[in-house]
This record gives sequence, structure tokens and C-alpha cells, in this order.
Amino acid sequence: MDRRQSFRDLHEHPFLIANPWDAGSAKILASLGFPALATTSAGFANSLGRLDGDISRNEAIAHAKVIVDATPLPVSADLENGFGEEPAEVAETIEQALAAGLAGCSIEDYGDGKIYSPELASERIRAAVEANERGGDALVLTARAENFIRGNPDLADVIKRLQAYQEAGADVLYAPGLMQLDDIRTLVSAVDRPLNVLIMPGGPTVPEIFDAGGMRISTGSAISSAAQSAVIDAARELLGEGSHDFWGHAISNSGAIVHQALSPDA
Repeated sequence: MDRRQSFRDLHEHPFLIANPWDAGSAKILASLGFPALATTSAGFANSLGRLDGDISRNEAIAHAKVIVDATPLPVSADLENGFGEEPAEVAETIEQALAAGLAGCSIEDYGDGKIYSPELASERIRAAVEANERGGDALVLTARAENFIRGNPDLADVIKRLQAYQEAGADVLYAPGLMQLDDIRTLVSAVDRPLNVLIMPGGPTVPEIFDAGGMRISTGSAISSAAQSAVIDAARELLGEGSHDFWGHAISNSGAIVHQALSPDA
């Protein structure tokens, strides 16, 4: 199966992509029916005992390869800012992403505590596109405008940026942090590429986002956060009441699914 072409074809219709943080979670999510997977920089960093943004390019690419090898599904990687401000550094990251067998990746316009200027951000996407096309079997390149999660919820600026990234050759556009359906509709109508939308606490549901025109919905760190929350709840029950009701619930809820997903014949 050509996973890059499969991933590209998925963008012809609305679909939901899940973000695992290790091989086990990738296998479980694949077994539950997701058509594609994506890495989560936050989930992966947390699994190493670090905060989001505190991983190297080599670590991110090696981790992406682990997720790629875990299932037959196409995988897109969260490559943060491309692990470098200069366009040439972003291009090198794309070359490594191609070699890792990824079907897609995302590059954001934020790094070192600042949102890049529209000019530099567009140059970075253009360099990524050129490196991608040189590979001969291009992956699906997603360009991210970080305004809404970086303290600058300016929809007009997001639109200008994503239009510029579209002109630079990005295949998919993404503005994480959108909470209002009207904002999603406005953005969808302003661009000519599929729009990825991130689920947000208290934000629109999956059907509502699809109805508003979102083509791809990603979970980001939501599922890994849910797993961490389960760990915290279990630990608090043990340390507090001393009971272990969580154990029976966990087995009844996930035992058969996990066993089947992780079995050698899966």
C-alpha cells in the first residue's frame, strides 16, 4: 500500500486522525478504526519526562519512525517549527521526514518564544515544499498558523498567513485553537486547501466541525492527556482511600481490546 497516496486521498473527504504517543497506543488506536495516525509532540515529550517543545529533531524523527512501523496506517508527524528558524533547517527536517517513511508532517510558524514574521514563515514553508518535491514521492505537508494558541487570536492575520502558506505550496492548512464554528467557516471559505481542525476542551464536536467545513480533525495531545489523567486518578485512589476500583474498570474497558491490538497476529 502506498501510504502517502492513501493519506493524500483521505483529504478528499472529512476524516478523523488520532495522535498516539508510542507504538502501543498506535496499535490500539489503529485497531479501533482510525484511518490515519499523527504524532503528538506534547504526548511524546511527556512520555520522556519532558514538557512539550523539549525534544530534538533526531528524537522526533526516530519517534515518528516508531509510529510508522507500528501499524500499516499512514502517519503524519508533528515536527513543531521544523527544528530550526532558517528555511534551510526546515528543508533538512523535511528530508529526514521523507526518509522516515512518513505520509505527512506539519510545520508551524512559531519558535523561540515568538511567531515568525509572515515573510519568514512563508519562506520556511516554501523551503519545506521544495525539499518535499525533490524527494520524488512527496508527503502531505501541513502548514500551521499558531496565533490562537500563542496569545494572538487574530483571525484576519491567520487567514492572511494561511493564504500565504497555500501560495507557498502547502497541501493542508491548520490553525490550532479555533473554538468558534463561525471562525472555522470563515477560514474554510478563505482558503483553497483542506483545513485541519484541532479538538479543543469545550469546543465544537467532531460532527459540528465537519459540518462547518473542516476536512481533517486531529486530537493533538487530548488522548495522551486522557491517559495521564487515568494514571493520576488511579494513583489518588490508591494513596487516598486505598481502594483499587480503577483496576477492575480498566480491565473491563480495555483488556480485550488491548490484547487483540497488541497480539502478534494483529
